[in-house]
Amino acid sequence: MSHHLSGPHLRSPRGDARLDLTDVFAFPGSDASGRTVLIMNVNPYAPTRAAEFHPDAVYRINIDNDGDNLADVAYSFTFSDPASGAGGQTVTVHRSTGSAAQQHEPAGDVLFNSVPVAFGDAPDVIEANGYKLSVGLRSDPFFADLEGIVNEFTWTGKDAMAEANVFGIAIEVPDEELGPDPTIGVWARVSLRQDGQLVSVDRGAHPSLTAYFNKEEVKDAYNAGEPADDWELYREPWTAVLQQMGDYTTEAATETLKLVLPDVLRYDRSRPAGYPNGRTLVDDVTSARLTMVSGGKVTSDHIPPHTDLLPTFPHLGHPHPVG
Repeated sequence: MSHHLSGPHLRSPRGDARLDLTDVFAFPGSDASGRTVLIMNVNPYAPTRAAEFHPDAVYRINIDNDGDNLADVAYSFTFSDPASGAGGQTVTVHRSTGSAAQQHEPAGDVLFNSVPVAFGDAPDVIEANGYKLSVGLRSDPFFADLEGIVNEFTWTGKDAMAEANVFGIAIEVPDEELGPDPTIGVWARVSLRQDGQLVSVDRGAHPSLTAYFNKEEVKDAYNAGEPADDWELYREPWTAVLQQMGDYTTEAATETLKLVLPDVLRYDRSRPAGYPNGRTLVDDVTSARLTMVSGGKVTSDHIPPHTDLLPTFPHLGHPHPVG
């Protein structure tokens, strides 16, 4: 699956669905030129495994705008404690730049302060400081025949996420806020505050990497890591995976891995969006990853994109009924 259940043994990080990053998207805004939509989804099969965002977590979208795989701009999303009796959960959004963007703590300008989270059917779209924000329960846009993948590519025709929901964090950004170069790098991270320290428990950008490439014993370390270290740490073990699954030569594996290592989603905003140039909600990333890991022997799981997407921000579909 894309990045769902990215902790060891196909479980959520720390066994907590609130901390489970599922997907990252970057594509142009639909209502006006010169704007970019950034989405990070969390909490697979929401709200059955968790009914709120984690109040001790920092959810973050990182932007590299100079190609060094370090964050130059970061949007941090933090949530109130729903048990505080304040009447629902709220979200506050910080924008940090420079050295502050390379720390995991929320810092910098406050773009939105204590905005209500929408857990109902209709999305709340809030506009402030030139930004649009929508946070809450939404339909999961990821599509895949997971049962067929697990059963050695014996396809079932069933979309495992057809009726699934996630918690969506969607922000529409003026392009100038992301840097002057049209090409940016995007990745998301979820960090948890424990014993006074903020610890990264999940991160990712490209779809379906950790499920295919990372052994169980390294998943926690991967989730805690930095993209700038990915090539050095993971090129050799991931080369071995491609050689085993797709009969790659070492040279071919090296070239192929340059697409996904470091784990930063590159998006040239001067070109049409479509994975691996950014990622839209209808990109068939499952087939792209199957083609990659199999060396072209398996090219599709034959599952189409979801049809419940919205034409305007936040683009994520209305949540499916639960229960």
